[in-house]
Amino acid sequence: MSINTYTFGEGLRNKGFDFYSGVPCSFLKDLINYAVNECDYVMAANEGDAVATCAGAFIGGRKSVFLCQNSGLTNAVSPLTSLNYTFKIPVLGFVSLRGEEGLNDEPQHELLGKITTDMIEMMQIEWAYLSSNEEEALEQLQHANRIIDQNRSFFFVVRKNTFNSVVLKERQDSVPRTRSITGHENAPTAFYPQRMDILSTLQNTCNEDTVLLATTGVTGRELYELEDSPNQFYMVGSMGCIGALSLGLAIARPDKKIICIDGDGSLLMRMGSLATTAYYRPVNLLHVLLDNGVHESTGGQFTVSSIVDFAQLARSSGYSDVTNIGSIEELEKKIEAWTSEPMLSFVYISTALGTKGNLGRPKIKPFQVKERLMKHLQ
Repeated sequence: MSINTYTFGEGLRNKGFDFYSGVPCSFLKDLINYAVNECDYVMAANEGDAVATCAGAFIGGRKSVFLCQNSGLTNAVSPLTSLNYTFKIPVLGFVSLRGEEGLNDEPQHELLGKITTDMIEMMQIEWAYLSSNEEEALEQLQHANRIIDQNRSFFFVVRKNTFNSVVLKERQDSVPRTRSITGHENAPTAFYPQRMDILSTLQNTCNEDTVLLATTGVTGRELYELEDSPNQFYMVGSMGCIGALSLGLAIARPDKKIICIDGDGSLLMRMGSLATTAYYRPVNLLHVLLDNGVHESTGGQFTVSSIVDFAQLARSSGYSDVTNIGSIEELEKKIEAWTSEPMLSFVYISTALGTKGNLGRPKIKPFQVKERLMKHLQ
């Protein structure tokens, strides 16, 4: 017995679940096909990015679904525990049970098959095996939806052949509109702008309808220190996920302008998100990369960014507009140009070392930051 995937998918959509992100698995292929055919689906580069993209969509007012193979659940642990748990951002998950005892499966799934449900429980996520009986499965969905409405995540563990076949519709992919990299080569180190000056410029140049999302570490803390505002989000933990979070929010709220403030260490951790963002190409997203070549929040240990041409990476990935910025004045002009002619844009800025002495931390709790931003967006 198997579930009618279309009926179950419509049951999800009737409860408001119309945004999906994940990484494919053969056990979930039919639910994924339904989502690609009928809803908004973001094909993430990895499972952690998928979770963060769903989180961004939720902040934008969309109930989201995360799909992954249980072997990929390990990639999602960081955002599930430090982003979703910390900010109280719920997600409805469907995790395949590869390597189930008695199933003749591939050897790489053996251990995960034994510990999948233990992992979910350790993350304090309520879960259930999804029934292959359609009526029972829809009843389980009612319960899962109640949990989500309480701002708690719920996961379904999905066995082989739970869903019946859904044929993926043909889709015509558009060709990315990519410009050349504009701007000059990086200036000497002595002329690199300070990060706080850049953050201040972003705050002063943008209006309250523009959302500023800052990566974890001193970037978010400095943004808060300069001026706390309802249109700002300060990531804690979940290093590398700010790009995927920004993508989810940008897709969910095309009526708002979104600025993702990223760092070299953060982007290096999840560079696959560049390609995903470029593929979906939200015109209302400006991705600003601040590169000081070190992990400044943890003592200044070096990153390997000195050998990476981030602007060329963004251009090769398919960003519509890529710019090297060497001064505050150039940044102001770029923001004004992007505001008047929005397109998916990437701005690279080499920044000076150093941060403000006695830098504080946000006094507002992470989940309050999320709730305040959601209220602001409404």
